[in-house]
Amino acid sequence: MATGSLSPPPGLAAALPALLRKLGPGLFVSGAVGLAGWAIAAWTQWPGIVIALVIGIALHPLASGVRFQPGYVMAVKKLLRIAIAFLGVRVALGDFAALGLPVAGLVVLTMAITLASGILLARLVGRSAAYGALAGGATAVCGASAAMAIASVLPRTKDGDTDAAYVVLTVNVLSTAAMLAYPWLAHALGLDLRATGILLGATIHDVAQVVGAGNAVSELTANVATIVKLLRVFLLLPVVLLIGIGFSASGADAGKAKVPVPGFAIMFVVFATLNSFHLFPEIVRTGLLALSQAGLFMAIAALGLQTSLAAMIRLGWRPMAVVLGATLILLAAALIGLRLIGAA
Repeated sequence: MATGSLSPPPGLAAALPALLRKLGPGLFVSGAVGLAGWAIAAWTQWPGIVIALVIGIALHPLASGVRFQPGYVMAVKKLLRIAIAFLGVRVALGDFAALGLPVAGLVVLTMAITLASGILLARLVGRSAAYGALAGGATAVCGASAAMAIASVLPRTKDGDTDAAYVVLTVNVLSTAAMLAYPWLAHALGLDLRATGILLGATIHDVAQVVGAGNAVSELTANVATIVKLLRVFLLLPVVLLIGIGFSASGADAGKAKVPVPGFAIMFVVFATLNSFHLFPEIVRTGLLALSQAGLFMAIAALGLQTSLAAMIRLGWRPMAVVLGATLILLAAALIGLRLIGAA
């Protein structure tokens, strides 16, 4: 009986060992660091993404050799995109209808203001427009995931990976600070539970920290904050497209920018749409979210492993000023918007 059809193609079988030798070291180290970050986070309740990034940066002097680089690049460029696409199963389009057009408009407008302010602030402190788009976009959308997605459509530069790592680290630190401070601020301003939820969802960078801040106030606040935040996550696609198209059409950068229609962002919307019609069995949805988290942790770990702490220190105060400025502008815009739509 012929069994050839059950065997892998000869070319693939011959190439697989070489591919494993090429990618294996970097993927293994990235996976180990990502797993360590996840485990420490589960034990301490600290932000796992930040832990994985910090461990990676700390290990950079020991694990930055040439043999690790192909695996790191694979994690940052390929696994990350798959992870972001799978994040679409967190979103259900029907959840947004309850927000109403005024709140949806507030979210879109504050995101646009934040993205523009990131670019403007970057130019004011002597950084590139690309860094401003990275910082402003990460602040406007969803922190680390958005930073990595946006970095993938920006022109490749010598400091690109360091900039991305810096933004991931700073937005997470600021997001943790916001999780603690914004519920207190909302109470001090006299916002009701729903308005507080809108404020938290529209201004805190990371989904987990939005949920944490909302639950610190009330169940209603947590539910509203989560839906508002997921609207920002859903808008990842237009933000990435806008930035990619803008830099692909911008003079000197035109030949360097990536394709401005990234497939992973399209698939994010496809998964979100399918999830909206409840087409994923719960076990499949849970599995996709777990794979997304694993891919994101590996990509962040790989980014840290490629990043020199000395290079980050050399960046100075200017990159932090851009992220902090964009964060404060987002907060101010959201507060003003809440007053204008009568939600505060």
